[in-house]
Amino acid sequence: MEEKTTAVENKHSSALSKSMKLIYVYAMATGAIFTFMCYWDGIFMSYTGPATFLAFAMMTMMVLPTAFVYAEYSTMLPSTGSCLVFNTVGLNKHAGFWSAWLIMCAWIAVPAAGVLGILAWINYQFKANLSGVAFVLVGTLMLIAWCALSMYKNVVAGKVQSVMLFAGIVGILVCSVMFLASGHWSIANFKDFFISSNMKKYGGAFSSTAIAWIVGASFMITPYFGFETVPAMVEEGDFPIKDQKQAILGSVITCGVIYTIFFFCMAGVMPWSDLTNNGDCSPFITFKALETCFGPKIAPFIFIMGIVGIVFPIGTSVLGFWYSAVRMIYAMGRNNFLPKQFSYTNKYGQPIIPNLLILGISIAFIAMQEITAFFDLMAFACSICYVITSISSLVVDKKHPDWERPYKCAKWLKFASAIIMVIVAFFCTIGIKKTTWLGFLGYMAVGFILWLYMTLYLWKHEKVWMKTPDGNMEF
Repeated sequence: MEEKTTAVENKHSSALSKSMKLIYVYAMATGAIFTFMCYWDGIFMSYTGPATFLAFAMMTMMVLPTAFVYAEYSTMLPSTGSCLVFNTVGLNKHAGFWSAWLIMCAWIAVPAAGVLGILAWINYQFKANLSGVAFVLVGTLMLIAWCALSMYKNVVAGKVQSVMLFAGIVGILVCSVMFLASGHWSIANFKDFFISSNMKKYGGAFSSTAIAWIVGASFMITPYFGFETVPAMVEEGDFPIKDQKQAILGSVITCGVIYTIFFFCMAGVMPWSDLTNNGDCSPFITFKALETCFGPKIAPFIFIMGIVGIVFPIGTSVLGFWYSAVRMIYAMGRNNFLPKQFSYTNKYGQPIIPNLLILGISIAFIAMQEITAFFDLMAFACSICYVITSISSLVVDKKHPDWERPYKCAKWLKFASAIIMVIVAFFCTIGIKKTTWLGFLGYMAVGFILWLYMTLYLWKHEKVWMKTPDGNMEF
């Protein structure tokens, strides 16, 4: 590893626009985490039963050590690219590439999964019966709208994200109170507390209730990944770098509290078998619960909940991950993991080719239309990436103890993060279905081809470089 003394950025590349306030970065991260509440509700409750709220409370505590790791890394190495940067500096360029490729497996699946959610809600709410060509066409128009917003001024995206996020939070909390006050809420509905659709009696693979529930709870990491989007926007913030930790840790805690409250309130209004149709993972069980509690008169409120509980959370999540994936690809182009053209930006300081690439991939993904496959794949890919980053942070502690750390994460938290994420990845592994594995292997095969191209050609002509506290360095 040696220090670069010449300019490393291509002269045709433009700098990212530095105009994001802390509240917008917090909204982007929290919005990315704030999952498809009233769409994936059937998956959550099917996987972890009446104890879903406990699964979320536990996962909040399990994810926080990793969030602390990212909080330290993002203030010590404030460059767009998050794990790409962290693991290249901490380990090597190969670890940087593969961790970035893993996390993008989750990030780039979100836009397509979000479109599926909104289209499913349109079919449910308006009896539209969209399918086939019409389904893909409407979905494509949605994706084009997100792409256009991502290509415009980032402050506009931040404002849109903030409005949708806080409206969604208010709607979910109001719905929670309504469940508690409905007269249907009863502790008796928490019978069979740890029931799970992963049990053999419900079509799952496990005869042990404990293993079935733990596997389901491990997949609950999916509603939490997104705090790592904060480092992806670090070069666009107009606030002190040490304040990044507030957006990272605040996003995890905010969403963890809301998830726990909401699913505790909903689980108490109906028996699990009635609420989830014996764990078939079908969406919109929140609406079923509202109809049971309040009857036909609740229809206008259900429509509102469709907006604030589905459209807004999906809108915030897709925009947050779209932004992050674009910036990851941008960083790969700028830092010689991809051709320089991937780092070119438009007049608003937004990457051009990465935005168009995410648009094309997302349109292709719509054809999959398999919700649980997206959900399970995201969980596994994220947990493996977090393991690599946690190990990398321990290596950096040993290699560069002198580097300034505006926020310092305790070493025991780094060990805890690595151990916890290995456990989560293991239980995700034994719970993933064959078709999901095939999709994952196909994705990794594309990455392998790209990695071979860089190893055998690109990196022989141009070194990977990163900004560090010791200056720009080659790897």
